[in-house]
Amino acid sequence: MEFTVIQGDIAAREADALVNAAGTSLEMGSGVAGALRRGAGGEINEEAVSQGPIDLGTVAVTDAYDLDAEWVLHAAAMPHYGDGQATAKSIRAATRNSLARADDLGCESLVLPALGCGVAGFDLGEGVRLICEELAAYDPVSLTDVRLIGYSDSEVETIREVATDVRDDE
Repeated sequence: MEFTVIQGDIAAREADALVNAAGTSLEMGSGVAGALRRGAGGEINEEAVSQGPIDLGTVAVTDAYDLDAEWVLHAAAMPHYGDGQATAKSIRAATRNSLARADDLGCESLVLPALGCGVAGFDLGEGVRLICEELAAYDPVSLTDVRLIGYSDSEVETIREVATDVRDDE
């Protein structure tokens, strides 16, 4: 599947669905989750937590509230904060399940962060490679606009380099 790499604040993006880099408790703390919580308003955290805890690699769906999206897909790539780090298996599953859930919802556009990296402790380059491999292998139903987002210049540079390597390996 084709995808693009973009830079910015995920909470400021417009898409049918935005993916939250969640822990299994679905408590929206810092990082991507914090940005989405601040952009959406407090109700999103209450709705998310009411669906948790969920298994590693699975996805819960909430309304996007004040964000410029229909849904937020809460992808559990890591255990509850402080209970361990993301794994290659959880990152792959969270990515795959986010794509499938977006297709189930009929989404055409999706913005996805580097799941399991950052506060979740997984190496950015390795994690992004796993995500890009899952994106490249996925056969979408309704998705036509998938964007992998990074926040900082250095994060986006790493994501772009890894995405190029994965595409060249296809």
